[in-house]
Amino acid sequence: MNADTIFEMLMYAVPSLITGGVAYYLFDHHFKDQQNARRWLLQRENQKHSLPLRLQAYERMALFLERINPAKLLIRVAPVSSDKSHYQNLLIQHIEQEFEHNLTQQIYITDDCWTMILTAKNTIIQNIRKTTADPSVTDADSLREKILSNLLQDEVATKVALEYLKTEVSQIL
Repeated sequence: MNADTIFEMLMYAVPSLITGGVAYYLFDHHFKDQQNARRWLLQRENQKHSLPLRLQAYERMALFLERINPAKLLIRVAPVSSDKSHYQNLLIQHIEQEFEHNLTQQIYITDDCWTMILTAKNTIIQNIRKTTADPSVTDADSLREKILSNLLQDEVATKVALEYLKTEVSQIL
């Protein structure tokens, strides 16, 4: 083969290779765009269905926080007897029942929000137990009064968690 033949073959091969490379690039780019568009549409469709579920979960967790707020809990759950320990157990039982009823909502809310809700619940239970252990508290009625007076002094954990929950909902919408 002489140099002219090789040069002539290159003259035909180089444009073909360039055309093939450009075609490959364009088709590859087109298919990736199509795949991204399908993925975006699927994500949008999923979000359309999951957003109401997520909002409902946030609503239920807001209701949970309102129901375990000590001021509202003490009004809703009256002591059955004058025994402070029995009343403490009754209050904690109501909180735990509310929590168990809403336990599945954690799959729809963020981990940080769930942690805030757990912290609020545990703080309220701990405050009830701490107040019950106070020697000045002698019966169920004095336990109620002491818990309510503690609310005036400290910021309620449910309020903090509810503010965090509202912030998250505003970011979703």
